[in-house]
Amino acid sequence: MTKIVNHWIGGKTVEGASGTYGPVTNPATGEVTTKVAFASVDEVDAAVAAAKEAYLTWGQSSLAQRTSILFTFRALLDANRDAIAELITAEHGKVHSDALGEVARGLEIVDLACGISVQLKGELSTQVASRVDVSSIRQPLGVVAGITPFNFPAMVPMWMFPIAIACGNTFVLKPSEKDPSASLKIAELLAEAGLPDGVFNVVHGDKVAVDRLLEHPDVKAVSFVGSTPIARYIHTTASANGKRVQALGGAKNHMLVLPDADLDAAADAAVSAAYGSAGERCMAISAVVAVGAIGDELVEKIRERAEKIKIGPGDDPTSEMGPLITKVHRDKVASYVEGAAAEGCEVVLDGTGFTVDGFEDGHWIGISLLDRVPTSAKAYQDEIFGPVLTVLRTETYEEALDLINASPFGNGTAIFTRDGGAARRFQLEVEAGMVGVNVPIPVPVGYHSFGGWKDSLFGDHHIYGNDGTHFYTRGKVVTTRWPDPADAPAGVDLGFPRNH
Repeated sequence: MTKIVNHWIGGKTVEGASGTYGPVTNPATGEVTTKVAFASVDEVDAAVAAAKEAYLTWGQSSLAQRTSILFTFRALLDANRDAIAELITAEHGKVHSDALGEVARGLEIVDLACGISVQLKGELSTQVASRVDVSSIRQPLGVVAGITPFNFPAMVPMWMFPIAIACGNTFVLKPSEKDPSASLKIAELLAEAGLPDGVFNVVHGDKVAVDRLLEHPDVKAVSFVGSTPIARYIHTTASANGKRVQALGGAKNHMLVLPDADLDAAADAAVSAAYGSAGERCMAISAVVAVGAIGDELVEKIRERAEKIKIGPGDDPTSEMGPLITKVHRDKVASYVEGAAAEGCEVVLDGTGFTVDGFEDGHWIGISLLDRVPTSAKAYQDEIFGPVLTVLRTETYEEALDLINASPFGNGTAIFTRDGGAARRFQLEVEAGMVGVNVPIPVPVGYHSFGGWKDSLFGDHHIYGNDGTHFYTRGKVVTTRWPDPADAPAGVDLGFPRNH
């Protein structure tokens, strides 16, 4: 029988009332294994109403209560790593070890949320004027929402809701309809940890659910991770409805390799960062920029390594890379490779004809490597989100930097070099929000914030870290004067207040 994934509202599963369901496919087999309920406007309203009611008490709860629940949740999450990873593999397709890594990175943000009391400390200035003190505090916003992508169905929600609820907000999650089961498992673990009903809610669906969250007057802030066109739409629509927005968009992450780099290390890094999770990562390296005469040698080293990658079902422990999320996406990724030669690219590896014996209906694509790619090629201009690595050639560091900075995206980038001076120049001169020096995927640890520049971010705040705490709270400044009983009456003074 086909499994059905329903909503989670007010601390319990709620069957879909709209009568509309979406298919969830096992990418390795192509088989529809699950149906996910799509929320109507009324069902989104019910989730927001549950969150609003819960906020009346949760927003006033003590930091000790919130963090105690999060500590318990962390222990449950740790104990259920494998179960969550299995759900991710079954619906997303990534290999089990990669899914476990996703859960581990999500746990880092739960760790941060468990220590939120440090982030929420206020400030106090005494005696700013005669017997006058000024304090600054941060308070929660109310009901906040998260709209998350298919490529990290556990980690990206955990970039959002642990900090949000630790700060005293209540949360409505709209996960990807392509792999929804991990979000329900997380909701169950939060309930088991003692989180009050309504503090965390999950509604599934499509544009109907998204638009209602963007328009709902009781939703105070929206966090989003996804493609640039949708991020721009989320930011524009939610801002027009008076909401605070952080919308993380697409990427075209470049890896600059200088002539003095360790080419074996650079090739290892390029293959790992380009083809891990079948390239379905917003921090994947999709463009290598080879400077000087090293290009031929570097491409050959990348090819040698890429050809050895074992592709297969994610639940096979020998597999290093799994299938793509849907057949439609698989075909779109293949189209970039199929049209590459006509656009001037040298096709070193073509993975478009790949399949796996016994799993012929899966969403398979092999490793593709394109060399001498012109910047006009679609394979360079677009975020492919698949296992396609492009290599571009430049003669100088300055030419490479100009090429990278000309990209409309500015999510992450990396440089491989032994030259500390060149690395320092690059980290200061490159126009990207996250930079790796001999690190191909510079995803920050939990206590630093994640976010890009240019068309990779819409809004003023990056996600998690200090930016996350500031995004989910608002500041208040309190000025206090306690006069001495012996003071004479101050009298009326219509002049502008002065500190003295």
